[in-house]
Amino acid sequence: MLRIAVPNKGALSEPAADLLQEAGYRRRGTAKELVVVDEENGVELFHLRPRDIAVYVGSGTVDVGITGQDMLLDSRTPADEILPLGFARSTFRFAAPAGTRHDVTELQGARIATSYENLVEDYLAERGVTAEVVHLDGAVESSIRLGVADVIADVVETGSTLRQAGLEPFGEAIMTSEAVLFSRPGLELDEIGTHALEVLARRIRGVLVAREYVMLDYDIPSALLERAVEITPGLQSPTVSPLHGGEWSAVRAMVDTRSAHRMMDDLYDAGARAILVTAIQACRI
Repeated sequence: MLRIAVPNKGALSEPAADLLQEAGYRRRGTAKELVVVDEENGVELFHLRPRDIAVYVGSGTVDVGITGQDMLLDSRTPADEILPLGFARSTFRFAAPAGTRHDVTELQGARIATSYENLVEDYLAERGVTAEVVHLDGAVESSIRLGVADVIADVVETGSTLRQAGLEPFGEAIMTSEAVLFSRPGLELDEIGTHALEVLARRIRGVLVAREYVMLDYDIPSALLERAVEITPGLQSPTVSPLHGGEWSAVRAMVDTRSAHRMMDDLYDAGARAILVTAIQACRI
């Protein structure tokens, strides 16, 4: 069986569980269920701390895992990223009291509080900056006021938490991160495990496509067909079928979810006053 490490809590947990469920895998019944055996799909799902997943994968205890790129890099575990998963996106940055720092070169000799000390140390070493990195498990925003650090390095989303603490980000982003499916380098599986991994990756890609696109079906006067196809080119190209009589055509196109309604407006503005939208539905491949 293919052994998959899944986050058991935190911001990664629910999105990862939802993704796997949409891909056809069993979901655990309660938060206390740490191992789920999915015989039908040939996998075992191990629910582990997100920060520990890279270690388990790197040691060979499990075959593949889902965790954040930031945690993966911070673990210093060699890994092969199979595919990005599109959730838990974040930006990791330095922050300091407003107006006091402007560039990473000003961190020489500074005390930097963070929950990702390896990631920060590696980033500074690449730039020839020597600083004291102070490990904290959480609430790093308070460390400067409490005299533990001069600067922090943390995940920044809206920046509201930093502003409340009188801090502002500075310099370039240390990294941008999102959840990834990954394995250890040189992963070798038996034939069953290899098949299960190929199926897992294919199913997840299908779910990610389904989340980004919808299938737009509409009937349109054939005289307006060329303009309509320009507006809805589809992921590759639309399917066009002539309707009985030849004056109308049926068009089916896979379009970006965020653009679907704008495309419908454009079709109307282009002169398709009698357009009939027969379906707009989630696309699954």
